Amino acid sequence: MTTHALREVFKSNKTAFGTWISLPGYFHARTVAQASTRLSWVMIDCEHGQVPLHPGVSESIAAIHSVGSGAPSALVRVPATGISSSTSWQIKYALDAGARGVLVPMVSSAEKAKEVVMDSRFPPAGRRGFGNPFTHGTWGVTVPQYLESANKEVTVMVQIETKEGVENMKDIAAVDGIDVLFIGPYDLSMSLGHPPPSPDLHPSVENVIQEILRVAHSEGKKCAIYCTSGEQAAKRSQEGFDMINVISDVGAISDSISLHLQTASAGQN
Repeated sequence: MTTHALREVFKSNKTAFGTWISLPGYFHARTVAQASTRLSWVMIDCEHGQVPLHPGVSESIAAIHSVGSGAPSALVRVPATGISSSTSWQIKYALDAGARGVLVPMVSSAEKAKEVVMDSRFPPAGRRGFGNPFTHGTWGVTVPQYLESANKEVTVMVQIETKEGVENMKDIAAVDGIDVLFIGPYDLSMSLGHPPPSPDLHPSVENVIQEILRVAHSEGKKCAIYCTSGEQAAKRSQEGFDMINVISDVGAISDSISLHLQTASAGQN
C-alpha cells in the first residue's frame, strides 16, 4: 500500500506538521507536496478555498500522491458544515477521490460526529457505498485490499469551532471512529464572542483550546490546530498538539514574495 504519512507520524507519537491548500491545480498541489520532507499532510480546503469538491479534489489528490512513497497524506475539508445535513455525499466524493482523511467543519454534537463516522466507513462499521473505479488506484492497492483496509486507514476528523461544540466536546471525543479533534481558532473565537486571533488569541479562548486538547487526549484521540506561521506551530507542538497546520499556500506565497522584494530593494532610497 502507498504510504499514509499522517498515520505513520501518529504512530511515532511525533508532531504531524502540515499545510493548507486553497488553490486548485495539479501542478500547484504537487509543488506544495514536494516542498519539504517534513510535510506529513496537506489539507485540500473545499470549504473556504477555491478547490472544487468534484472533480478538482481528485486532481489535487493525484498530484500530491504522485510525489511517491514520501508523499504527504492528502486530506480534504468538505464544504458543508456539521450544522447542515448535507455532509454525507461530500464525504463520499472526497474519499472516492482517494483522500487519506476527511475533515468536517463545525461539528457540534456527538450525533453529528457519529454520522460523519458512518459516512466514512464501509459496512458493517458504517454506511459508505463503494463503486468508484479509481479510488483503490490512488492508494496503490487492489479493490479487495482497499475494501479490507479503508475502515482502518481513513482518518476521520471533526472541527470543534462552535459554542455548542465546546459544550459537547467530551461526548464528541468519545465517539468511536473519530480520530482527531481539529481546532479552528478563528471561528471558535468568534462563536465565543471574541475577535479572531491577530495573531494572539483572547485569553478565555486560549483556555478553551487547552481544554479541548486535554479532553481529546483523555479520550485517546489526537488533537489538531490551525496555525499561520512556523513560530505559532512550534509553540503548539511544545504544548502537545499532535497535528498542526504550519502555513497555507496563499500565506506562503504572499510572505515569500514580500520577503524577497524587501531584501531586493533594501539598498534603494
